[in-house]
Amino acid sequence: MDIKKVISEMTLEEKASLCSGSDFWHTQAIDRLGVEAVMVSDGPHGLRKQADVADHLGINDSIKAVCFPTACATAASFDKDMIHELGEALGDACQSEELSVILGPAINIKRSPLCGRNFEYFSEDPHLTSELAVGLINGIQSKNIGTSVKHFALNNQENRRMSSDSIVDERTQREIYLPAFEAAVKRAHAWTVMCSYNRIDGVYASEHPKYLTEILRDEWGFDGYVMSDWGAVSNRVNGLKAGLELEMPASNGVNDARIVEAVRAGELDEKVVDLAVERILTINERYLQNRKPETVWDKEAQHELARKIAAECMVLLKNEDAVLPLMQGDDIAVIGKFAKSPRYQGGGSSHVNSFKVTSLMDALEGVSGITYAQGYDIVTEESDEKLISEAVEAAKNAKIAVVVAGLPDAFESESYDRAHMGMPKCQNELIARVAEVNPNTVVVLYNGSPVEMPWLSKVKAVVEAYLGGQAVGGATKDILFGDVNPCGRLPESFPLKLEHNPSYLTFGGEGDHAPYSEGVFVGYRYYEKKKIDVLFPFGYGLSYTTFDYSNLTVSSKSIKDTDSLVVTVDVTNTGKAAGKEVVQLYVGDKESTVFRPVRELKGFEKVQLAPGETKTVTFTLDKNAFAYWNVQLHDWHVETGAFDVQIGRSSSDIALSEEVVVESTVEIPQHFTLDSIFFDLMKSEKARNAMKPLLDGMSSTFGADVDEEKSDVAQSAISNDMAAAMLQYMPLRSIVSFGGGQVTHAQLQAMLDQLNQ
Repeated sequence: MDIKKVISEMTLEEKASLCSGSDFWHTQAIDRLGVEAVMVSDGPHGLRKQADVADHLGINDSIKAVCFPTACATAASFDKDMIHELGEALGDACQSEELSVILGPAINIKRSPLCGRNFEYFSEDPHLTSELAVGLINGIQSKNIGTSVKHFALNNQENRRMSSDSIVDERTQREIYLPAFEAAVKRAHAWTVMCSYNRIDGVYASEHPKYLTEILRDEWGFDGYVMSDWGAVSNRVNGLKAGLELEMPASNGVNDARIVEAVRAGELDEKVVDLAVERILTINERYLQNRKPETVWDKEAQHELARKIAAECMVLLKNEDAVLPLMQGDDIAVIGKFAKSPRYQGGGSSHVNSFKVTSLMDALEGVSGITYAQGYDIVTEESDEKLISEAVEAAKNAKIAVVVAGLPDAFESESYDRAHMGMPKCQNELIARVAEVNPNTVVVLYNGSPVEMPWLSKVKAVVEAYLGGQAVGGATKDILFGDVNPCGRLPESFPLKLEHNPSYLTFGGEGDHAPYSEGVFVGYRYYEKKKIDVLFPFGYGLSYTTFDYSNLTVSSKSIKDTDSLVVTVDVTNTGKAAGKEVVQLYVGDKESTVFRPVRELKGFEKVQLAPGETKTVTFTLDKNAFAYWNVQLHDWHVETGAFDVQIGRSSSDIALSEEVVVESTVEIPQHFTLDSIFFDLMKSEKARNAMKPLLDGMSSTFGADVDEEKSDVAQSAISNDMAAAMLQYMPLRSIVSFGGGQVTHAQLQAMLDQLNQ
């Protein structure tokens, strides 16, 4: 299609109609010009294609599909190759079902454990989120299916999500909340971006030119189209001007008419409409020219892939006395409703109509020595004594008790945030009582976000399975019996209690006002800085084997910020089982003039090792590994100084460290005024030289030299240290007041004029 030619032949009304959907899931067609409609569909961990009556929140049925593990689980894999493979599978499904764009991945940062949609997001860390987002997008788009990266931007709560106003300072945005979107655009070339519901500094994201045009297009080079989240449009004309090309779903012609009226009234340049249509059609044609409806969607094969992926994501949190892995033939009591009816995905727009589901009990069929008790129900938090008693009796008669617990659907979902961080009371009581009668109690958790574990000290082992998709039961069996060695790591911190979370005081906001008062100190960045103990730290996870780190080397002990640093470390499997280790690289600025975290994740690699095997892992760090966002430069900046390059097993367990000095090649422009204090002036050689003539002979006036013969009272009133401190915090203008008439305002201003040239 010659898109520009086709647009030139359209009426204004036709062009306006292409700027919104024709229905809930399709773009508009213009038959007379050969413009075809395409269909988009919810994702991002499986298709939610609705062939009949459509809705956004998953109330009505969609086609039978494969539900893969959700993002909270796949993030725990720390495996970029695996998530690329997942993307390829999703791309094949989309091609088979003739879907042009899958709505995902969702890459918002987990600011608080309470966000109801955390199960759909990757991590509290921007680097981990960025790497996994790039892998998934590349996998999907390798099949010529588009992605719609969401929710852009600063959408980190469900409370009042369609009206809340995210108030976030520039540095925090750039260091925490925007990097994953930047990576998705710059490195993965996402076809589309979905704007969020919320306001940002008072302006709806759907009509915010700073984000939709200045950052997304002008700065990052985005060349696709922006679509709205479903129902996110407030003012359609302002949105179009700001860079929102496609409104979803259809507005039934209402906003199309407003676009036409605005053009005819001279309020909207028709060229803006033309450009929006060109962007939409360009992406649509990218799919249409490469569609392959004959693609085979092998659901059974993808079910097995879902099982493999789920096992890679599970995190072994505790394994006292090596109670795991279980042995075939042991008497094992499996307890919990989730063991038969697993919770394996979240609620809302991402809810997949799974073509089959394998529970743990399904996977254990035919295994000898297995008994089952329900233990709890999910329709109430209150304990059912009959169910608990049956579970306790089963646990008494077993060698090992496995309790499968977690969060019911009602506890976390799209559209509302969690009320607390606890599990249902009935489940906590069940676990405690089972552990009282069976010292070998193992807990498996199916949940989309962190939970408190009041029973942790009473149980032998804990497996965090997250929401593992439709094959979660088979994957759980694989982990419990050692067919797969656990290798997942936590992509988020598990605080001891909610009150420890850095966003606790302001999460959810006051009315529509939602300040992010914790700034850059999100998740482990806060806990490490404050030295606050957590239940389990970011990056944590155990294995059925052990690993040792050695020979950390850096390519240079001193570099410029324009150089790259190559880091290598040896990893050895020192145990008796084959396994995978996630090698985590952190960087910490040892001394900074701005508030910075103790350390930040800047690299990770997952390596498989046989017993006794050693592999060398290599990382390459660039400027951004050492930089912070400087609000004066509006750019990344490295301060000259020493940095620690660290290899860790988690954010709080650093095995090896090397110091590297990085020299900045960028000088921050300085502008001094009469209100500049001496402390800042004296850091500049140019300023020191300019002030020297004015300050010569004035030290006694400022009390910098105290006569040692003065009385004790005088010495206690003003010491040399105090005088020096008083001077360094005085503004330059104070010379006039305290200088005994030796310096005038005119002299100071002349010096400043010369200094600021």
